Amino acid sequence: MPQQQSVVKPEHLMKKLPGRNYKGMLLSFVAVVLVVLAGVGTGWVLARGGAGGGNKTASKVPVVTETETGEAGMMDEDTFSETAEGVLEKGGIEGEGAYHIKRGEDPIHTVYLTSTVIDLERYVGKKVQVWGETLGAKYAPWLMDVGRIKEL
Repeated sequence: MPQQQSVVKPEHLMKKLPGRNYKGMLLSFVAVVLVVLAGVGTGWVLARGGAGGGNKTASKVPVVTETETGEAGMMDEDTFSETAEGVLEKGGIEGEGAYHIKRGEDPIHTVYLTSTVIDLERYVGKKVQVWGETLGAKYAPWLMDVGRIKEL
C-alpha cells in the first residue's frame, strides 16, 4: 500500500514581513549625508590651509644664495655638515654622481658628487670646497649631495 505523504500548508511557513520603517530609513539617509558633507568640508578646510594646517611646503623650499666670494648654496650647516675640497671634474661612476673631486692619487679617496640645489657645471675645472650630505652608494667610495660650494 502506498504511503501517504503529509502535506505542509504554506500558511505555516510564511510569515508576514513587517511594514517598512520610513522614519528609520530617513534618519539613516540623513546621517550618511551629514558624514559625507563633514568629510568633504574637512578636506576642503585642510586643503585651503585652515585649522592650523597652512602651507608647510613653502618653508621647505631651499634658499640658494650666491655671494660675491664665489660661495653658493644653502647655508644649512646642520644638514650639509660634511666637507671635501679639490678640483671639480665632470663624471660619475656607474651612474652614481655626475661630478667628482679627486683627493689624491688613490681612487678610494675620490668624492663623487650630485646636487639637488646647485648647478655644479659652473665650477668644473676649478678648485672648490663643497659641503654636503653623504648618500648611500653601491659603486662610489663616497657619494655626496652638495648643498653648498665655495670657489677657492
